[in-house]
Amino acid sequence: MTAPKDTQKVVDLSQRQGMPGVNDRLGDLLKLVRGISQKRINGLVSTLFENVDDALFDLAERAGSNALQTEFFDGMREVRKKRQLVERLFQDQAAKYFTEFAEGKLKSVKPEAAPQASGGLSLVDDQELEESLAVSSMVAKAENRLQRSLYQINQRLGVIIGGGKVEDSNNPIGPAVLGQAFRIAVKEFQVNVQVKLIIYKLFDRYVMAGLEPLYEEVNIELIRAGVLPQIRHVLPQGSRPMPPPSGAGAGQLGPVQPGGIPLAGSAGTQYYDPAAAELQAELYSQLRNLLAGRHHGRVASADYTPGTPGLTPTELLSALTILQGQAPSQPRDTITDAAQAVQALKLELMEQVHKLSGEAKQHHVSSADEDTIDLVGMLFEFILQDRNLPAQIQALLGRLQIPYLKVAILDKHLFAQKTHPARRLLDALADAGKSWSEESDKDHRLQDRIRQVVESILTDFDDDVGVFERELESFGGFMEQYHRRAEIAEQRAAEATRGREKLQDARRTAAREILSRIEERNLPPVVHAVLSRPWANYLVLTLLRQGESSDEWKSALRFADEFVWSALPKTNDLERTRLRALLPQLEKALRHGLATVAYHDNDVKQLMHELSQFYQRLLDGEKVEVKTAKEVIAAGAASAIPGATPAQPVPATAGAAQAEAPAVAAQIPATQSPVEEIVLNSNPAETPAPEENYAEDDEFLKAAREIKVGTWLEFADEQGNRERAKLSWISPISSKYLFVNRRGLKVCDKTVFALAAELRRGSTIVLEEVPLFDRALDAIVARLRSAQADSAGPPKAAVATT
Repeated sequence: MTAPKDTQKVVDLSQRQGMPGVNDRLGDLLKLVRGISQKRINGLVSTLFENVDDALFDLAERAGSNALQTEFFDGMREVRKKRQLVERLFQDQAAKYFTEFAEGKLKSVKPEAAPQASGGLSLVDDQELEESLAVSSMVAKAENRLQRSLYQINQRLGVIIGGGKVEDSNNPIGPAVLGQAFRIAVKEFQVNVQVKLIIYKLFDRYVMAGLEPLYEEVNIELIRAGVLPQIRHVLPQGSRPMPPPSGAGAGQLGPVQPGGIPLAGSAGTQYYDPAAAELQAELYSQLRNLLAGRHHGRVASADYTPGTPGLTPTELLSALTILQGQAPSQPRDTITDAAQAVQALKLELMEQVHKLSGEAKQHHVSSADEDTIDLVGMLFEFILQDRNLPAQIQALLGRLQIPYLKVAILDKHLFAQKTHPARRLLDALADAGKSWSEESDKDHRLQDRIRQVVESILTDFDDDVGVFERELESFGGFMEQYHRRAEIAEQRAAEATRGREKLQDARRTAAREILSRIEERNLPPVVHAVLSRPWANYLVLTLLRQGESSDEWKSALRFADEFVWSALPKTNDLERTRLRALLPQLEKALRHGLATVAYHDNDVKQLMHELSQFYQRLLDGEKVEVKTAKEVIAAGAASAIPGATPAQPVPATAGAAQAEAPAVAAQIPATQSPVEEIVLNSNPAETPAPEENYAEDDEFLKAAREIKVGTWLEFADEQGNRERAKLSWISPISSKYLFVNRRGLKVCDKTVFALAAELRRGSTIVLEEVPLFDRALDAIVARLRSAQADSAGPPKAAVATT
């Protein structure tokens, strides 16, 4: 068969790219995009630097100290001096990225934190990390806000370069690439991090905020050129656009990428999950239906007259604003007092409305608004009963009820969207408060910071929901710094515990090896003492430094075997001849071991003299005194070795284990060697039995084993003192659980059996990992369903605290 002639008209896209006319046209389109972007972006950067001087001068005038004022003035001089250089570097870097993009060489640009040194502990460069966080934050916010325009430009640029994949991270005029180019350029400024962060904020304000007109112009020009004129903003399969946030300040929220979508301005990276958002919307729908069902068959209130107008949102908000201003400046002493006081919130609200309208009892609260009031009340009642939160934090968060009631009236997405800034702020405050305790916050830094956020909301929030977004961003920065410091301390605590356990394990191994050679033998006290003290310590060091498979470890054990044989009676000439040949080797090995454990030279000489006399008597056939290991150690026969009365400590060696030797020594009597420790304490080297016998299917043992690293728990002692700690590390040696507080400092370590016993007694509880808002909504839905099932009428209004 012959192919139809029409097939001759089909041109492969890859072939078209090689056609001169097509390449010229595509090159012209890239030049067009480049020209438009360079002109606009360079103008925006110039505007940025024109405002840097004024911004730094204003800050210098308001500086709280002369030193800070000097830093701002120095920053002004540095920016003036190097402005042209930095602008040129930015233009060059942006042009370089564009050229790499045109050549297909531009890789994804993702601002990252300063790299950590490989291995062990390392301190992160704070300035690099602060800059990285600033760039990441402004890029994420810009990508959220400009996602529609960016999506269209990405698709059109992909066509221009021949079908290549273009994403936000490798778009040459995208926020990520421009942010990275600016970060590289401003490295020329020799200023402190505070001034640098101000420059980044101005870049966000003047450059990132001015990209939308640029993207519109680029899209319009490419449409005129015939590049995907019919394109629509469609997210790839598997993702779902978020419902549009409403309310001032909410416009910055939105998806950046499908799948796990990062959201800017949060305390820790937040992700938009389409599936979770759908479930959340369904849960909220059920919640509203349950609340609406309460009105069926309900008797109208005594002060309700049919036909009277309902309260407008403005009237409700005005009344709430007055109540918000009257809120006490300090949290109430007890939750009970707060709960009792708030039962009258609806009445106080109505009184304020009547005062404002001048008409007594001429208005009523609509069913929808009453549901909202009750829903927020139940939310804060849950907060005041949440065992995840210490009482002090409960009282602080309880003061936010009226502001959150105002948000719920202003923006119905508060309960429907996990990404709502007010909701994320409350979750962030609760998550930080979950780890709070008096012991870990002796300087009250965290408690004061949470109080500061609460005060700011009470003072600044009127009807601008953007206040919550700003407080969330500020609090997130505070917690980020706190987490960095805590992570370093936490790593040190884990390394210290690991080192301690390695040292203890090495001591037990060394002691077992020595005891297996001397425990059942009658040997001279001097031989017992050498093996049970300095040589046991030498074995510990060798094991820590070299390991059990090393030649040095094997040689050390061989010396112990030969040293024991050398002390036994010699019954024939052959044995005596072998002993004479062996003695120089034994002396050499012994001197090496004693030097390794820092044995004093004079003590070494005296020991060698005593051993020489002993071997001489042994070779002459004289009878020597012998004893068992337990007799020698129990009688304190270690004094047979000069200088051994305090035990020779294990000197510091490489690694965390040796660094922890002093800490271990503090727990073991200074006069006990590893061998003496076992003999005198009935061989505690064996694994201790659990406090209680547990079956493998015991629920508390299972619960203890299922606790994951990062989980928070609350411990209570016999006196009722409570401490909150996080599971930081599980030992691969002893399987013990290491717990640290929110500052990263060690609180305790426990075996899984001990932890199971405490869970059984109730002295330890596992704190919930689910965010506060989610847990509250689940509890409210369960409560309403239970009330509905019982047909006992609607639950009482659960307004909690002001």
